[in-house]
Amino acid sequence: MAVLVACRGTERRTAFGVPGDHGPRLQLEVLNTTGRQGLARAGVRVLRQAGLDVVYFGTAPGEALDSTRIVIRRGSAAVGERVRRALGVGKVVVQRDSTLLLDASVLLGRDFAPPPDFHP
Repeated sequence: MAVLVACRGTERRTAFGVPGDHGPRLQLEVLNTTGRQGLARAGVRVLRQAGLDVVYFGTAPGEALDSTRIVIRRGSAAVGERVRRALGVGKVVVQRDSTLLLDASVLLGRDFAPPPDFHP
C-alpha cells in the first residue's frame, strides 16, 4: 500500500464542475455570432468548467453582435446572472420560449474572449 501512495506523485488534478453542484442545474445553448472559428466551443468549455450544462452549441444565423447576450428562456433572471458571472461578460435579456426546452441561450459577441490561461 505504501508503494502505491509513493508512486502517486505530487501532480494535482483539477476537477471540473458538475452541473447542479452549485445551484440548480441549468441547460444552455451557446451560439457564436461573430464568425470567429472555435468561439462557441471555447464558450462551452468555460461554462462547463463553471458547472453549467451546455446541451447544444453552434453558429447563430444573422448579424454579429458586439456584446454577448444571455437570453433567458425559462426561469428567473438569476439564471442569466449565473451565466454572466461564469463568462465574465454579457447582458441578460428575458425572452421566454418554453418550446426550446432550455433555461437560456448564450449568444457570444465580439466582447467574449476565453481567459488568457485557457487552453481549449
